[in-house]
Amino acid sequence: MTVKGLISSLTQQEDLNFLLTNRIPRAAVTRFMGWFSKIENPLVRDLSIACWRLFSDLDLSEAKKTEFKSLHDCFTRELRPGLRAADPDPSMVVSPSDGIIGAFGSIADTELFQIKGAPYSLLDLLGDPALVEQHRNGSFITLRLTSSMYHRFHAPHDCRIERVTFIHGDTWNVNPIALKRVERLFCKNERAVIRTRLRTGEALTLVPVAAILVASIRLHFLDVVLNAQTTGPRVFSCDARVNKGDELGWFEHGSTIILLAPGDFEFCDDVEESARVRAGQPLMRKPTA
Repeated sequence: MTVKGLISSLTQQEDLNFLLTNRIPRAAVTRFMGWFSKIENPLVRDLSIACWRLFSDLDLSEAKKTEFKSLHDCFTRELRPGLRAADPDPSMVVSPSDGIIGAFGSIADTELFQIKGAPYSLLDLLGDPALVEQHRNGSFITLRLTSSMYHRFHAPHDCRIERVTFIHGDTWNVNPIALKRVERLFCKNERAVIRTRLRTGEALTLVPVAAILVASIRLHFLDVVLNAQTTGPRVFSCDARVNKGDELGWFEHGSTIILLAPGDFEFCDDVEESARVRAGQPLMRKPTA
């Protein structure tokens, strides 16, 4: 067995995986990784990327650049133009990111699931009763980004971004093993609630959730980085109009995005749990007038 195969076999053991990724000082490790990943030294960069390849299926063939200044520069890489074109059908709401589909479906009043049998509430996730009302009995889909994926996220439709609320929290791993073991995990981790409205009036909300090694979320339209060191206002009012596919920001590493939509939006036929999707790929169809 290769070294990479042995590492993969060991980390697939649930107890060991959970121990390695959660029973450690998560906040301290995350702060250290944030500092370490930005070191612009060729030897540190090359050794770090080589180590990263051992633990993942990292593929840099789509990257816009062939040389990176640091590990962070590689994490937040842009892709070559045209590789994630958004579906042009105006009835389609597209995936905001590359990812693996987790739980999805209808919101039962105000209850949704991180995995089957593990419910959490909209109010715990969003912290805003008025926004909860807009998504009562709506639809949701969870997208998990792995560490090796493209980490930038995009507008799922033409919309106006009205407000961003940053909620401080923990940095639990968000992989399926942790989701089975930690109740209401998404409601415990740091996250940004990005409140948008489609040009036709419907509410569409994105919730990027941070995780271990990735407690930083960069938002272009606010020109801020949100993380544990964020001080001052936690609610950012804005009036940013974006088109479907426009880049909104990035994670510093892999994590999760929860997309909330109205209940009359229908999931596309190929949307299924554990399926891999790419940014710009259709997820839902909005009703036509």
